[in-house]
Amino acid sequence: MQGGLDWELIALVAGGASAALIGWDAAVRKGPRSDTLKGVLEIAWPVLFIAIMGMLLKFTDFSAVLLLAGVATGVIWLVDAKAFAPRRAEGAAEPIVVDMARAFFPVIVVVFLIRSFWVEPFKIPSGSMKPTLLVGDFILVNKYTYGIRLPVVNRKVLEVGEVKRGDVVVFRYPVDPSVDYIKRVVGVPGDRVAYKGKMLSINGTPVPVQASGYYTDAELNFVRLPAFTEKLGEKPHAMMIVPPEPVVNLSQVRQFPHRENCEYNDDGFTCTVPPGHYFMMGDNRDQSADSRYWGFVPDDHVKGRAFLVWMNFGDLKRIGNGIE
Repeated sequence: MQGGLDWELIALVAGGASAALIGWDAAVRKGPRSDTLKGVLEIAWPVLFIAIMGMLLKFTDFSAVLLLAGVATGVIWLVDAKAFAPRRAEGAAEPIVVDMARAFFPVIVVVFLIRSFWVEPFKIPSGSMKPTLLVGDFILVNKYTYGIRLPVVNRKVLEVGEVKRGDVVVFRYPVDPSVDYIKRVVGVPGDRVAYKGKMLSINGTPVPVQASGYYTDAELNFVRLPAFTEKLGEKPHAMMIVPPEPVVNLSQVRQFPHRENCEYNDDGFTCTVPPGHYFMMGDNRDQSADSRYWGFVPDDHVKGRAFLVWMNFGDLKRIGNGIE
């Protein structure tokens, strides 16, 4: 890893050291604990717990890890309260692991409920949504705009609203559902989406665009790129193009479900969106890995609508910007 700390290695070492200390205390230590050892163990247990949860993120998503953490801490707290606390000598100290579980459980439950049914934070990892969203933007995603979904399984149980053309949406990447992507919806089920000659059209009608000057891209040596105001839905939004780039790099187009719905050539592409799916593109129209390359997004992959930039440590003026 270059230019930064290897947090995965740090977590592994810290978790291993904590597990070794806890194991030594349980199997080898003789006699009462010293105050120093008690203090160290009060740190070791949370460190081990957090390290385990962090390692689980390699195999599942954050919602599943939160659910597992809530169940684990809740069970520890409940079992102690029902089976061990009544038999504990009066004035005896509560086991450290129980104290940790009791402290963590309500926090984990509140966080799980908030990010499952209300809002979820998300960090912009790439420049594919410039100039609307920049690398380093921390945004909030409304989880109930399109309906109430059961967490982890992502099954919709209550219909609230429909995904609309023009919405900025966070969704699970179809190629690797453990990864979250953010793009703009340009096509809903049944739409015929075409992008040719740097012009986007829906069902044969060109999408209205108006030149708005230039966007100076600091990540590309401050090159000035043509910027536009585009209107896909009810409200206009910013969009930019990179004139030298092709409208689609044919060598990067994958084989994906419903690939037969798309036609590609040197001029661009045309895709018909199948039922229950959406076509996504970035506002940085010619520098975005999106549906033209990896296909349509199923409805059950949609996580919510992005609506607010709540932090950008590199540009504090962006705090509070709404996302159109």
